Amino acid sequence: MPPRFDYATAFSRNIGWVTAPEQERLRGARVAVAGMGGVGGGHLLTLARLGFGKFNIADLDRFEVHNFNRQAGAFMSTVSQDKVDVMARMAQDINPTIDVNSFSCGVTPDNVDAFLDGVDVYVDGIDFFAIEARRLLFAACHAKGIPALTAAPLGMGVALMYFAPGGMSFEQYFRLDGVPRQEQFARFIAGLSPAMLQRHYLAAPEAVDFAGQRGPSTAMACDLCAGVMGTAVLKVLLGRGPLRAAPWAMQFDAYRQQLRFTWRPFGNANPLQRLLLRLIRPRLGMAAGG
Repeated sequence: MPPRFDYATAFSRNIGWVTAPEQERLRGARVAVAGMGGVGGGHLLTLARLGFGKFNIADLDRFEVHNFNRQAGAFMSTVSQDKVDVMARMAQDINPTIDVNSFSCGVTPDNVDAFLDGVDVYVDGIDFFAIEARRLLFAACHAKGIPALTAAPLGMGVALMYFAPGGMSFEQYFRLDGVPRQEQFARFIAGLSPAMLQRHYLAAPEAVDFAGQRGPSTAMACDLCAGVMGTAVLKVLLGRGPLRAAPWAMQFDAYRQQLRFTWRPFGNANPLQRLLLRLIRPRLGMAAGG
C-alpha cells in the first residue's frame, strides 16, 4: 500500500522556525518562478520543502548533459525533457497536493499577466543572458506591486537583490534602457555585484564567453542561491523582519568567506558604479568609456 501524504506531517519539522499559522500562510501563498535551471529549479524545490502550496513556473528549455554540474532536475533520465515538466513532477513528488501552473513557452509580453496572476511574490531564476524577459518581468512586477527578488550565482557565492513594491525599480537601479545589449550585460553584472567578491579566483578567464552566451557555474553557488532566496521569500511573505531593498545589494562568497552589503543610490548612475563599469567593459571586449 503506497504511503499516504499528510501536509501537516510532511512539513512538521518547519514548525519552530515558523509557527503553525505561518505555515498555513505559506501553504496558501502563490510564488512565480521564471527559469527552471540552475537557480530556478533549486528555488522551486526549496520553497516546496518549506511548504509553499502554489506556484507558477516558466521555462522554454529542455535539460541537456551540460546542465549536470548545477541544475536540480538534470539527470540522464531527464535529458531532452522539458524543464517545466520535470521540475513540476519533482515538486509534486514532495507535495502531491501542490498547485503548479506551467508555462512551457517561457514568459512573453503575451502571457506575462497570466504568469503573474494571483502571485504573492516573484522569484527570478532566468538565465543571465535572457535580459529581455528579465526586464519584462521586473517591470510588470513593479507596475503590479508584486515583491520581486533575484539571487545570482557568482563564482562560489550568491548576490541577492530585492525590489520592494513602491520602492526603486529594476530599471531605475540597473539603467538598461536605450543602451546596446553588451552594455546591458555590463550594467547587470555591475549592479548585481558592486563588491565583485568573485573576481579574485576565476581560474580560467577564457571560459567567460559573452559572445557565445556561456560562462562557468557551480552547484555550490546555485545551492547558496536557493537557501538565501528561500529565506528572503519567507521574510517577505511573513513580514518577519527587515530585508534591505534596492539600492541595497548583498553578496556572500563562500570561497572567500566574505559578506558584503552595498548601497548605491541612483543604481548604476552612482559614481562608484561608473568606475566599476569602466573596469568591467574591457573584460567584455568593450571600450572602457560609455
